[in-house]
Amino acid sequence: MTAFPLTIVTPDGVQFDGQAEQLIVRTVSGDMGVLAGHENIVCPLGMGQAVIISNGEKRTAACIGGILTVLGGNVRLVPTTFEWADQIDLPRAEDAGRRARQQMNAASDSAQLRLAEARLKRALVRESVARAYGRK
Repeated sequence: MTAFPLTIVTPDGVQFDGQAEQLIVRTVSGDMGVLAGHENIVCPLGMGQAVIISNGEKRTAACIGGILTVLGGNVRLVPTTFEWADQIDLPRAEDAGRRARQQMNAASDSAQLRLAEARLKRALVRESVARAYGRK
């Protein structure tokens, strides 16, 4: 498969900078795949799993919020949060989910409820990615 330059950068720094054969991410309108030669595009990211295939090796991460750009064959992923599956602390993600559920039950207005729902979704994405790739 033909490779393309991919950079993944978060507020915490560069998570990946190299060649990739494939990228799959969750956008706000659903999953999207990128291969070499993809048309130029800019789209907002949703909350979900990201899959990067580089040098024939598949790596998975929790990817939450941000933007994806493809411009002139260069792909740049700028998520708000990006955690490789092998680096997710599953007990911490489970605790975050429990806290979010408690916050949802205690929410006194719609703004608090929406914030707690977003926290729960983030925790569930992290848990799902970690469990799918053997994290305990």
